[in-house]
Amino acid sequence: MKIISAPEYQSMSRKAANIISAQVILFPNSVLGLATGSTPLGVYSQLIEWYKKGDIDFSRVHSVNLDEYCNLPVEHEQSYRNYMNTNFFHHVNIPMENTNVPNGLAKDIDAECNRYDNVISSLGGIDLQLLGIGHTGHIGFNEPDEDFDKTTHCVKLKQQTIDANARFFENAGEVPKYAITMGIKAIMQAKKLLLVANGEGKAEILYRSLFGPITPAVPASILQLHNDVTIVADEAALAVIREKVPSAIG
Repeated sequence: MKIISAPEYQSMSRKAANIISAQVILFPNSVLGLATGSTPLGVYSQLIEWYKKGDIDFSRVHSVNLDEYCNLPVEHEQSYRNYMNTNFFHHVNIPMENTNVPNGLAKDIDAECNRYDNVISSLGGIDLQLLGIGHTGHIGFNEPDEDFDKTTHCVKLKQQTIDANARFFENAGEVPKYAITMGIKAIMQAKKLLLVANGEGKAEILYRSLFGPITPAVPASILQLHNDVTIVADEAALAVIREKVPSAIG
């Protein structure tokens, strides 16, 4: 595990984007696992800037996203397909047919989950997976549970997750209650993991995830078992780790 400190959000975003850009430059046909939410926005913005300068080429990249809300139209501004199109895909030269997001409108959710796992398998797995971390310790939408869900599945979102996402909707009642999420198995089988975190609200859960017991009650704690995981976080998110395990921060 490698923990990289950044003084603030912009620096965190640049450092994380640099890891992704190095992956794509060295391996142009990489399979990137991508995340949504507020934290990765700066990462995508930085990658777009470098693409426009001619520093990075996404033409041979394939992508698989972690998750998608159920029963939210693709064109809805808060769907994760729309998020990716608006904040990244439409600004770089990745072929749209190379991008994959779960279909939250599928009539047969189980079949869609199986299809998505097959997509990941057909691509040879994920070379680098970008992750955020939720206030519950969820990665993707793998919420706290009694077991680690291994495969892509439909999950009922915890109220804390719904409350956290309510700021993106006009009112809390509009937040979807269910989502399709990539399972722990596909995430953990990625060759490299890159987790980004910012803000004091993530400090305690980041510490518990990286230095607490490995338990499905804190889904991100499973990352401790991966042999190539990098955490890039700002000082606010690292506050508890810096207090309790200062030697862990590079």
